[in-house]
Amino acid sequence: MSAQSEFRASKKTKIKDADASKKPLSSDDKEKDKAKVIALANEIGLQQEMFYAGQRHKLLVVLQGIDTSGKDGTVKGVFGGVNPQGINVVSFKAPTAIEKAHDYLWRIHQQVPQAGEIAVFNRSHYEDVLITRVHDWIDEDECKRRYAQICDFERMLAETGTTIIKCLLHISKDEQASRLQARIDDPAKNWKFDPQDLEERKSWDAYQDQFSNAIQATDADYAPWYVIPANSKTHRNLAIASIVLETLQALKLTPPPANPALAKLKIS
Repeated sequence: MSAQSEFRASKKTKIKDADASKKPLSSDDKEKDKAKVIALANEIGLQQEMFYAGQRHKLLVVLQGIDTSGKDGTVKGVFGGVNPQGINVVSFKAPTAIEKAHDYLWRIHQQVPQAGEIAVFNRSHYEDVLITRVHDWIDEDECKRRYAQICDFERMLAETGTTIIKCLLHISKDEQASRLQARIDDPAKNWKFDPQDLEERKSWDAYQDQFSNAIQATDADYAPWYVIPANSKTHRNLAIASIVLETLQALKLTPPPANPALAKLKIS
């Protein structure tokens, strides 16, 4: 079974029922799994070279998940072999005053990939139907409107040549507690700790419900969701790297054709 099939979400997906600790792709040997992640990342790099050279395709990878779920670690582990010229990693924070003065998708649309580029969203437009709904900053009717708008937006991207991968990094509440505590206990990791994470943790169940709602409302063949069990950092990277590589390989990338004008050119 492919990784895409293994982790593909559905309209019936409920995050609270998903097992964050399962490792279906694991060899049960952590060092072997780490080596495989490196091999996959290198192969993604080779595929991306043809992707960039061809200037035909566009790839958008959305990484969504609760605090400490591993979005930064995924970027480093999965895309470490990619030429920086061909990738754009965007971390969406709270909107600025200028961004708030526009529609909520305005800042997102500016960062979607151009031809030959991979864009990775560390958080994304889904914040505008997740945290906003958890804290009742928007009501249910507005949320439904936004889901419809997001579906239209993603369909437009797909119809104009963008391949979309959306990954929900799913960790357990106990695992989040462990990771937050590690940031407190280790002075070298103190910079990662944000007291606001503790406030958001109080809304754990509400976030799980809203993750499920978002997936059920916006999962589509042109913009599929994958639920990634992420208690294991190594397996998380293994799963996402496998999905990304399968997606790139399905594009059947090849180097651009030779330029006949260069056939007889000799450099003296």
